[in-house]
Amino acid sequence: MLRNLLDKLKESFASVLPITLIVLLVSLTKLVHLDSKQMAVFGICAIFLVIGIGLFNLGADLAMTPMGEQVGSGLAKSRRLLLLVSVCFVMGVLITIAEPDLSVLAEQVENAVHPKLLIGSVGVGVGIFLLISIFKIVFKKDLSSIIIFFYMVLFMLGMLMISMGKSTFVPLAFDSGGVTTGPITVPFIMALGVGVAGAIGGKNANENSFGLIALCSVGPILALMALLLCSNGDLTYELSKSAYSIDANLGSNFVPTILRIAKEVIIALGLIVIFFTTLQIFVLKLSRQKLMQIGFGIVYTFVGLVIFLTAVAVGFMPIGFELGQQLARQPKALVVAGFIIGMVVVLAEPAVHVLNKQVEDITGGLVTKRSMLIALSVGVGISIGLSMIRLIYGFPLIYYLIPGYFLSLGLSFFVPKLYTAIAFDSGGVASGPLTSSFILPLAIGACAAIHDGGDSILSYAFGIVAMVAMTPLITIQVLGFKAIVSRALRNRMMMRRIQDADDEQIIDFV
Repeated sequence: MLRNLLDKLKESFASVLPITLIVLLVSLTKLVHLDSKQMAVFGICAIFLVIGIGLFNLGADLAMTPMGEQVGSGLAKSRRLLLLVSVCFVMGVLITIAEPDLSVLAEQVENAVHPKLLIGSVGVGVGIFLLISIFKIVFKKDLSSIIIFFYMVLFMLGMLMISMGKSTFVPLAFDSGGVTTGPITVPFIMALGVGVAGAIGGKNANENSFGLIALCSVGPILALMALLLCSNGDLTYELSKSAYSIDANLGSNFVPTILRIAKEVIIALGLIVIFFTTLQIFVLKLSRQKLMQIGFGIVYTFVGLVIFLTAVAVGFMPIGFELGQQLARQPKALVVAGFIIGMVVVLAEPAVHVLNKQVEDITGGLVTKRSMLIALSVGVGISIGLSMIRLIYGFPLIYYLIPGYFLSLGLSFFVPKLYTAIAFDSGGVASGPLTSSFILPLAIGACAAIHDGGDSILSYAFGIVAMVAMTPLITIQVLGFKAIVSRALRNRMMMRRIQDADDEQIIDFV
């Protein structure tokens, strides 16, 4: 256990180090000035971030992933489809309520949409689409056709919101899909898919196990769009700068901050544990050794999440906001910094490492963790850079989303279905807690400096999470397309060598 923990801490250190060094280097230039207090708090929080991510990743391996696999395989083997989909709906709602980065997003827009209402509607959306995902696996339906249909519905609803004068909330709706698939949701849902697909079997079991994250990212967008379309009156947004102040979470406020975060995590994980315990008593009946492993994993997950979220709230969110405000004075520097920070911030997302490990295992090493990380880093870097350009010039998010999703959906017809499923899952995973608690505050700070604040922040700063979720769809599928072309070229070269060889060479070879 100790060796596993040390390995996880090494991985998390390698993940957090790049973003920490970039922030420190930028602070040494003339572009940004951070005082000694800000630098000290950020440095200490970076250390705690390493510890938090390491503990969480170990907890995910011990608890969240086995829980998902056992629930999926155990219920699928029972051949009771109604029980399976009912449990999946409830678990979808509960894990969404437990998702920390959704709470971070809800707190940042509480002046416009009530946090509990936002989280509740998003939870129902995830529950419904997790149910649809299970139907996809059970009845072996094609992911691409389902995704194309629902994204067409999304764009139609987006256009309807624009026509009704609620265009400022379109970016928030798309952001909700990105932040929902975070460190708690991803391990459980991906393992659930593997468990169900493995129990049902079939020649495409590995391919069918992916795609659940992609569909569960659609549900929140549809649910929030429906909520906003049905709301009466004008919704407005007001920036609260105290939420991005280091002093707001230090001193006498430090202990209350930890207690508040611990309470939220206890409630969130507690709901999942209670429901899993009920399933264990009546359906699963796992061994005592397995339950002890899951129990230890839950403890690691709890401690890791509390440390992670505290470090994010105290150090990373305020520093992100401050960087955005100061970099906004040099628009070109803002775009370049956004690209570089985007490339490295994805390395610190806990759920990314869970996804990459599972992809490597499922594909038997065909898709390596290294190639996945490179593709995700490039995709997220491009998305942040493009988002900063949109923020500076102030044009609608839909100008990016429509061509971006049409390109990604078009690529799905030319690459193996496994790559398409992995790509759409990667989009949801890349937009994790650091995106909503560091990148989004950076964009909000820049928008507050460039524009007049208020609703302009909703229009131009929000939507950056949606961009982070979109670009990996393209880069991962391009990775798949490259693999196909390379394989075809190798096969053609082999055939040409065989054809060019004379009979004597062939006989010698035989």
